[in-house]
Amino acid sequence: MLKAEKEFNVVFSEYLSDRKEAPEEFPFEIKKVEENVNKQLLHDFTGERTGFIQVGKKKWFFPSGYRDQAADFYNFEVRESDVWIVTFPRSGTTWTQEMVWLLANNLDYEKAAEIPLVVRFPFLEFSCFVHPEVKAEFLRENSDSALRSQMIEDISAPICDYLTKFEGRRFIKTHLPLSLLPKNLLTAGCKVIYIARNPKDVAVSFYHLNRLIRTQGYKGDFTTYWKYFQENLQPWTPYWDHVLEAWNLKHESNLLFMFYEDMVKNTKRAIMRVQDFLGTNYEDEEICALEKHLQIENFRKNSSVNFDLLKNLGILIQGEQEFIRRGKNGEWKNEFHGELNEMADKWIEENLKGTDLRFPD
Repeated sequence: MLKAEKEFNVVFSEYLSDRKEAPEEFPFEIKKVEENVNKQLLHDFTGERTGFIQVGKKKWFFPSGYRDQAADFYNFEVRESDVWIVTFPRSGTTWTQEMVWLLANNLDYEKAAEIPLVVRFPFLEFSCFVHPEVKAEFLRENSDSALRSQMIEDISAPICDYLTKFEGRRFIKTHLPLSLLPKNLLTAGCKVIYIARNPKDVAVSFYHLNRLIRTQGYKGDFTTYWKYFQENLQPWTPYWDHVLEAWNLKHESNLLFMFYEDMVKNTKRAIMRVQDFLGTNYEDEEICALEKHLQIENFRKNSSVNFDLLKNLGILIQGEQEFIRRGKNGEWKNEFHGELNEMADKWIEENLKGTDLRFPD
């Protein structure tokens, strides 16, 4: 056996080790966040009304709604034909979803324009973030329209049952870390694409999303937000464990690990890597057309991917930045200054020690 294969087998065994022997339906302990911390979080994030929880030894952070569906996600039945995109939030997820869906669906731009991306590529755990009280507010505000009311019911409903009954090829988006997803995700034969992005740009983009979407409802400034992010008090954190779980399994044949920075820098090359992974074969002219479609200037105007559905339902807050922002690298420079930047750099340096993970410039 080659040295690289031995190293991979060790990593993969470690990845599964704390799950193989667990007889529980969901083998990770779920605890409430410490009371005083939870009180402050509920004050700053008005989209959650009950409280926040932490999962397992790594203390994965979620709103209260995750508890009821944790086992459903963990035990979800994976299909060989599935395509999954797994990312920490704001790592180029939506952009990659559109790329992947089009490559896997004969570059059907007409259908992509007609059907919102949230329908074509469902978000596995979104319903966990729609607190019952907030959902009731959405329904009251849309009570004059049976259609909008039904849309709210649909997007806030747990999606595992829908996906289980779905007969076609499934495209699934999730921000859950690999360790909280089905244990056979990387061995069932499906395609899993993981996109990583440097934490400063992630945090800035996530900050604006938290201010934009009412299911989060963040009311504070960026400095306060960054402290929550760095202390692993934001959904889907700890950030480093999330990325490193995937990074340490990047040689697994059904996992494609990519950096958002590289994808933006050379989008055509990124498209070709994804198409090789998916097993599609398009002409150069078609690849160039997809590259143009994905250019941020065009992407921001695309109502199918820009969450116009949520905007029309009143789920997005008016006056905040759009769901699709600038799509550029280095936006963190607008928020990180002086001591805050020094704090962030030290945190990054400490967490990269002992790893071979490095983000592209």
